[in-house]
Amino acid sequence: MKYKGTLIVVKDCKRALKFYSDMFGFQLLKDNDGNMELTNNIYLQELGYWEQFTKRGIIPNSNQTELYFEEPNIEQFVERLETLYPKTEYVNHLMTHSWGQKVVRFYDLDGNLIEVGTPVI
Repeated sequence: MKYKGTLIVVKDCKRALKFYSDMFGFQLLKDNDGNMELTNNIYLQELGYWEQFTKRGIIPNSNQTELYFEEPNIEQFVERLETLYPKTEYVNHLMTHSWGQKVVRFYDLDGNLIEVGTPVI
């Protein structure tokens, strides 16, 4: 068995690809008509396919899981997020944990939770 990556359900793969490219630098590796493989082992699947295959809906903004990233220049990341995606819904704006790590949590365009933090030393 080999872990391949994380699949997230999105309403529009092209729109999600632009977001993940703009914010994280991911690039498209494969486009299978509503199912995309991106760099860094991220997979996008359009909602229609998800519902067709699983016979289940999704729960946006469910807060059950998150995509976690580390970024040393987090202030610059947040500035880019606010410039390119000013309607971003935040769980928490940039804050500092008691152990010194700075983090920001927000939803992508489809309600998938993302955390970006400074590297933990």
